[in-house]
Amino acid sequence: MGEFVRLDVEEAVATIRLDRPPANAISRQVSDELRDAVLEAGERDDIRAVVVWGGPKIFAAGADIKDMVGWGPEEIRPVVSALGDALVVLEEVPKVTIAAIEGYCLGGGCELALACDFRFAAQDAQLGQPEIALGIIPGAGGTQRLPRLVGHARARELVYSGRRVGADEALRIGLVDAVTPPGEAHQVAAEVARRYAKGPSRALAAAKEAMNAAALGDIRRGLGVERDVFVGLFATEDQKEGMKAFLEKREPEFKGK
Repeated sequence: MGEFVRLDVEEAVATIRLDRPPANAISRQVSDELRDAVLEAGERDDIRAVVVWGGPKIFAAGADIKDMVGWGPEEIRPVVSALGDALVVLEEVPKVTIAAIEGYCLGGGCELALACDFRFAAQDAQLGQPEIALGIIPGAGGTQRLPRLVGHARARELVYSGRRVGADEALRIGLVDAVTPPGEAHQVAAEVARRYAKGPSRALAAAKEAMNAAALGDIRRGLGVERDVFVGLFATEDQKEGMKAFLEKREPEFKGK
């Protein structure tokens, strides 16, 4: 068990729980602990399905901007790489995975949900990739996995605008697979996960591997391009202005530099 990520098992279903108050901000340590938890879940025979959960109030609200605002490309690369690598492990784990989303699911938190097989969102959840308002872009898979769920045109609109979507719109556009009453996302996800856990685990793993091969295509190259351009943005004035404006609770004044 890590400091911010823990693994609990009940009835062959593992819950990978993010617990870094107040917003489950995704740091390098959180990413490393997440990767370790996913690897353990993938290796254990007593785990046959996985639920990823941020607790009853919030899934994850992205990165810790206070840490990132002054960083350049050399500081951000290992951090975004740690999250990106953890999400590849999650995407490829040979178990059915369900993200149980309560509250905010933004930025890196949304990218975490995108790496799961399914996403179940509470009625009051909000999802989005708001990085553009900080002068950057999603850097851990958002530009690659989002279009595969909602289509390229809609993904462009969401990434370019940075707007959040509620659970009902997310269901309508294919960003989530089910909407639950508030406070019940984990319960419903665990119930569905238990049904998968009773199924033929090797066949499910084979089906996941085969469908990933078809759906992901050349995603590894795409993930590399995304990460490189994300890192490069930390050498821009707009990134510094966007993050400072966020912390100062004001509108940014971007100069295109």
